[in-house]
Amino acid sequence: MLIGLAGPAWAEPSPLPTTPPDEGAPTLDKLRSNLEAAAIGWLDAEAALTASKTRQVELQEQLTVAELDIARARVSVGKWAGEAYKTGRMGVLSALLNANSPDQFIGRANAFDKIAQRDQERLAQLADAKRRANEAKQAIDEEIRRQTEATAEMAKRKTAAENALSSVGGGATKGWLDPNSRAAAPAPRAADGSWPPEWCSINDPTTNGCITPRTLWAMKEAQKAGFTNYVSCFRAGNKWEHPKGRACDFATEPGGFDGTAKGAEKEYGANLAAFFVKNAIALGVMYVVWFCNIWHVGAGWRHYNTAGSTCGDNPSPDHTNHVHVSIY
Repeated sequence: MLIGLAGPAWAEPSPLPTTPPDEGAPTLDKLRSNLEAAAIGWLDAEAALTASKTRQVELQEQLTVAELDIARARVSVGKWAGEAYKTGRMGVLSALLNANSPDQFIGRANAFDKIAQRDQERLAQLADAKRRANEAKQAIDEEIRRQTEATAEMAKRKTAAENALSSVGGGATKGWLDPNSRAAAPAPRAADGSWPPEWCSINDPTTNGCITPRTLWAMKEAQKAGFTNYVSCFRAGNKWEHPKGRACDFATEPGGFDGTAKGAEKEYGANLAAFFVKNAIALGVMYVVWFCNIWHVGAGWRHYNTAGSTCGDNPSPDHTNHVHVSIY
């Protein structure tokens, strides 16, 4: 009797499906390409703006040094000019003609030659400092122009994302934000601060496909932060970021994709979404999808129309059983 009861009591739970979720839905199909284009443009402009501001700080330091050099050189040249005015050419000639011997004459001539060289160096230092100051000012003006252009581009991309989201019911929402989320280590950038182009070039540890180095970096940073549930990244096809190795689906369950998350699983998803939002600039996050909401790097959190009558009726396209993250 005990043996007969033990079977159901100790039966292993059915494994959760690990097949990548079907995120297809009419509301998202027409949205993602627009979101990708807007996000890439916004991130490129943000990188250019940040690099320009950094360069401007460097140029301002160079300008400060050049202006100090000008001030010092002017003092030195001023002293030389005063001495030259008092002495004059006749004073120099008198000193030479009053020499008592040829050797003394040559010695004095050499001395005056060295003084002349020193004076020329002072004038050259002043001219060089003025040149450096002028170049720094011109370069600062150029950086300000670039910043203006980058800011305008970011505003344009933000508007494009907002318009795209509005077309699928994208009303603004506070969404999931947590300033106390763990900070991620920034993904590598180019020397000028831009995002280098990447391709689906390395093995995806979650599937038998490929992902980009930046996608792998983002996934590992999330796992370091404690988000270690099931993940699926690469997906065959020709649409959006999964086939490009630039997106991952983070399940709210440890073993796979289940129904709509509740309780601790929903909190897990919310915390993971907040982690990627906080670290979007560091990791190159384009957008995050979670629980019928989309966070876009330029537009923030927005609702989108659900696949059923209410959010969660269809967990995969509603993204109520996983967090989707797309990486630049």
